Amino acid sequence: MMEKAIEVTNLVKSFGGKRRLFGGHSHAVHAVRNVSLTVEHGQTLGIVGESGSGKSTLARMVVGLETPTSGEMQIAGRAWSALAAEGARAFGQMIQYVFQDPVASLNPRKTIGQTLDAPLRILRGLDQQQRQARTRELLDAVQMPADTAQRYPHEFSGGQAQRIAIARALAAEPRIMVLDEPVSALDVSVQAQVLVLLEDLKQAFDLSYLFISHDLAVVESISDQVAVMYRGEVVERGEAAQLFKAPTHAYTQQLLSSAPRL
Repeated sequence: MMEKAIEVTNLVKSFGGKRRLFGGHSHAVHAVRNVSLTVEHGQTLGIVGESGSGKSTLARMVVGLETPTSGEMQIAGRAWSALAAEGARAFGQMIQYVFQDPVASLNPRKTIGQTLDAPLRILRGLDQQQRQARTRELLDAVQMPADTAQRYPHEFSGGQAQRIAIARALAAEPRIMVLDEPVSALDVSVQAQVLVLLEDLKQAFDLSYLFISHDLAVVESISDQVAVMYRGEVVERGEAAQLFKAPTHAYTQQLLSSAPRL
């Protein structure tokens, strides 16, 4: 039986529903409704859906950036609530988040070496010599030259910046990575390169991925399992090959019929 990297049960995230100043209550908006899903160890679960479907809200809850209204989560066998009680460091050592806009996610005032140094020092507790050696290893893993460490984010293209952002996530030595639209801001040719890199890194570092995207072709190319979200709910899920070959839900069928395929 496979170890579960992420297990989500009946997860809900609501906004609003507060008492108004002059009486009555505002209606709660359910960004995520009763979502249950599992990411098996060493696999990629793709979450696909249109903007506003709840994909990114789900991702932010998994990594501790949002607090669920109700439901349960386990991260690598540990209760989400226990990780939350320990703080951001506990999440950072277990699970890392890669953002959609790689350039904006990097501090423009810090060199890449300084950016990579922080998780190595704070989360892994390495000394200076160890951090320098590990920085070289991380840059090599994402196929960036060693002199990258002395340069600043604005000196890199979007694809290069995303490789650096991935290296920063790897610096924490996480077991799980949540990738929120990680290639949507990149050119198509660069997208393919980054997707190949992510697959190679998953094998090399024994990672599990939660991969968020609105792009069906991207999700199909990288995912082992797929969950389709619509208005905050998972309306269909299953093995990627089967789901894309024979979707059963009307919304999934609509998405597939209106989107380009690989």
